[in-house]
Amino acid sequence: MADTLPRIVILATGGTIAGAADPRSQSGYNAGEVSAESLIASVPGIEALARLSAEQVASIGSQDMNDAVWFGLARRIDLLARSPEVDGIVVTHGTDTLEETALFLDLVVETDKPVVLVGAMRPSTAISADGPLNIHEAVQVAGSPQARGRGVLVVLNDTIHGARDVTKTSTTSVQTFQSPNCGPVGLVNPNMVAFHAPPAARTVYPLPALPPLPPVDIVVAHAGMGARQVQDAVAAGVKGIVLAGVGDGNAAKPAIDALAAAAARGIVVVRSSRVGSGPVMRNIEIDDDTPGFVAAGSYNPAKARVLLQVLLANGIDAPAEVQAAFVPAP
Repeated sequence: MADTLPRIVILATGGTIAGAADPRSQSGYNAGEVSAESLIASVPGIEALARLSAEQVASIGSQDMNDAVWFGLARRIDLLARSPEVDGIVVTHGTDTLEETALFLDLVVETDKPVVLVGAMRPSTAISADGPLNIHEAVQVAGSPQARGRGVLVVLNDTIHGARDVTKTSTTSVQTFQSPNCGPVGLVNPNMVAFHAPPAARTVYPLPALPPLPPVDIVVAHAGMGARQVQDAVAAGVKGIVLAGVGDGNAAKPAIDALAAAAARGIVVVRSSRVGSGPVMRNIEIDDDTPGFVAAGSYNPAKARVLLQVLLANGIDAPAEVQAAFVPAP
């Protein structure tokens, strides 16, 4: 029986899911202190789901996630996915930047084998820790034939999300991960894995030879915004700027004028929104055509930055080409 179970590799990067704390506490903890092997051992019955192996890729809080870890993770996943001895991969990760890592991997790792990111909102030693069940369900999904060909997935709190749409929506709730524009792609519990959305179309880009990715800054719009944030980014030598705009990716006139000046210098400018859901489309509140701005579609500012970095790293910097990557033609 054991020989027929799927072979799943767990890659641990740290985060709250590997945090250690006072067991009487729900919040205070140190991220990334529990090893991958200990995480597996904390999940009752997981040995009945899959033949597991584990590797420690990093031991950091995800606020410290960086290009070097991303590149190492992508290369390791690519190598594992090519092995006939591996059926699926689970990545344990802190929740703060999990959505960014998920999108990056979705953009640069080409495999039909399931790649599942999982995290937790409570440290492993807290009362009612959510990590063990989340890991159990992530392994279930990674071992499911239904998960093949769906790109990178995110599993927490009984739900399965696609890498492009998922985002963290609460600072504390175990229900924090949502896909506001489309909902989860599936559900999971100890007895089933069920998908109710077809696989999303995706484009995979070559992983650059070495980190770092091209520098892209996010500037946040607010009442009374001037040009300084944009001017500082330009002075720092960025290759792209993402506007986390108000409403439909808008900002005060001094900021828009500064963004237009940046675009005239060859810096790619993408308009996203600080609002939690809804797309940013071209030429509605803002004239995108004249300055050569790009509308982010449904990508939030953090994800717009990741996609733009990957595009720039692959030499895609013409506004029309960048726009087509953000909002493909129907």
